Amino acid sequence: MLAFDHVTYTYSGAGAPAVTDVSFRVRPGEAVLCTGPSGCGKSTLVRLANGLCPHFFRGDLCGRVVVDGRDTADSSLHELARAAGTLFQDPENQFFALTVEDELAFAHEWRDSPPGETLRAVQRAAQSFGLEKLLDASILDLSEGQKQKVALASIISLGPKAIILDEPSANLDPEATAALAEAILELKKSGMAILVVDHRLYWLENVVDRVMVMAEGRMVAEGEFSLFHDDSFRREKGLRAHHVADPREILPRAGSEPPVLQASGICFAHSGRAPLFENASFTLPAGVTGILGDNGAGKTTLARLLTGLHTMQAGTLLLRGEAVSPDGLLRRASIVLQNTDHQLHMHTVRAELAISVTPESKNAEEATNRRVDELLELFNLKHLEARHPQSLSGGEKQRLVIACGMAKNPEILILDEPTSGLDGRNMRLVAGSIRTAAEQGAIVLLISHDLELLELTCHTALRLPL
Repeated sequence: MLAFDHVTYTYSGAGAPAVTDVSFRVRPGEAVLCTGPSGCGKSTLVRLANGLCPHFFRGDLCGRVVVDGRDTADSSLHELARAAGTLFQDPENQFFALTVEDELAFAHEWRDSPPGETLRAVQRAAQSFGLEKLLDASILDLSEGQKQKVALASIISLGPKAIILDEPSANLDPEATAALAEAILELKKSGMAILVVDHRLYWLENVVDRVMVMAEGRMVAEGEFSLFHDDSFRREKGLRAHHVADPREILPRAGSEPPVLQASGICFAHSGRAPLFENASFTLPAGVTGILGDNGAGKTTLARLLTGLHTMQAGTLLLRGEAVSPDGLLRRASIVLQNTDHQLHMHTVRAELAISVTPESKNAEEATNRRVDELLELFNLKHLEARHPQSLSGGEKQRLVIACGMAKNPEILILDEPTSGLDGRNMRLVAGSIRTAAEQGAIVLLISHDLELLELTCHTALRLPL
């Protein structure tokens, strides 16, 4: 069981609590969803449930958090890790090994399990999550969705009494998300207590037993999933849609409209791997094109090729009828990657935006400040402009890196899972910004498993493999 009893938590040096007077229970065999707008306290809730608050992220804890009969304040992180597993929003932060097989085996070997038992645990975990063909693969070569599967398989193979899932669907394609839902249902049958923290709601209607909504550090609503059927309630609380149609099968194929970008004979393979693209050709129109495909199909690699971050081993690109080199792509394109932490380097939000602007005016400083002010307003970041980027919530970081990508008004804008970690209000804000970029003439390529975002933004689709 996982229980919060009148919990208030204030980080060291903070002027106000991150969560206030929170009480709830997740019983064995039960799955409970906690959702709410970005910055409402969900990440702190996760840290309290697994003991990172107060043992790692120091602060003042009032009330009690109990996991499998252990008071988290009086237990070590080592003890708590045996009772409750956590899948974090960024799975890279919890890997210890270089290959999939070694990662699945790591915790069992660390516990000094017999080799035969470890091997069986690895095989079971790989089979449960469809990882059998990836056991020898380097974790560094996996897609973000594949990394998340490996992290979840590693946790569940250890048999914890409770599991905390932090945005578990963020990087998964719809088919993998459906498989995750089935896995949670099976875990419920085994008696595990499951806390799901997620912005995306549609996949959980027949999975969770209860829902909780947070705002400004407090629980403001609790009940059954049908609570989300009220459109006005969801919009008021900044939540996502409770039901989403799948637009992937109805979007017209890219190439049915006049081309702006033409690719011919593209070849590329990672060192020592089978080719991802072999004599591939396609055209892209103006507007927003969704790049669709299963996890590992090469969507992110294609994005890197089209922005000059990877060099094609063969093939040509024409942009508006002119041949363009990798160096030319770097100047004329922007890409926003999935992992926001890898793209934030400055000490304030304002400074981060300023270094992304390339003003054409002679009055460079004035032009930069004007563009930064526009972006702060457009992405709802004005109140955060003096904050350190790494101190922001996941959703706030996502908005910041998208704003950085749009700062120089690129001709090609590629967004790789831009709404990962975003609540409904900010997802709709980003969708509007994507449409604005397209209206201003940019070729916008959208890599996303977010069906709600695809439905709101895309005109055409490019389906992988080519």
